Amino acid sequence: MPSGRYSLYDPHDDTPLGEEHFSCAPGPAGWRYTSQTFTPDGAPAGSVDLTLDSRGRPLRLHLRTGDWQVRGGMLDGLAWVRTRAAAPDAGDVPPDATEGHDRAHTFTGRSPAFLVATARLLRLEPGDRTRLRLVALTEPVLAPRTLDQGWSLDGIESHATDNGPLLVHRYTVADLETGEQQTVHLAGDVVLAAPGVELEALDGPPNQQRPAASAD
Repeated sequence: MPSGRYSLYDPHDDTPLGEEHFSCAPGPAGWRYTSQTFTPDGAPAGSVDLTLDSRGRPLRLHLRTGDWQVRGGMLDGLAWVRTRAAAPDAGDVPPDATEGHDRAHTFTGRSPAFLVATARLLRLEPGDRTRLRLVALTEPVLAPRTLDQGWSLDGIESHATDNGPLLVHRYTVADLETGEQQTVHLAGDVVLAAPGVELEALDGPPNQQRPAASAD
């Protein structure tokens, strides 16, 4: 079960946004990622708890940051509830909660977890290209918005390590509204490099398993 630490930056001007201390592993449902996030001065900032099913779909998401939290998952697309972070974790929906639904494939946001989750959902082969609809949870208030992305798997490189070959997948991710593109390097369920993300420490090799189904 790999665990480690990411540094997060604004992808446009490299302003430090803090750190994310994470662990992830296959589980009974499919795959789970948990993390704690911190501000640049080290203060607690929030948390991520994301569980995927065996097909890479978001079975359950609990995202906290600042004064807000979102709980969501699959329900004829995606469904979610956005509340103040002080709201109770169970019971009736608070009166100030905002509920949402969209026939999108998966969630996205600042956490590197979402890049891994999308790659596991798509299960692309080298040279494959596809497009998908996502619900982006925008920090700091986790306001949801829908967007379309194009993903392509440009290649897979094998690197020798003490634990055996490390397969690194190189993706191009495009915002289909703006045309902006970024390159993402994934090794199993760990982000090695992406705009705004730097892997600072890793304890244990990534899980190299492939997802079982596509987003169709």
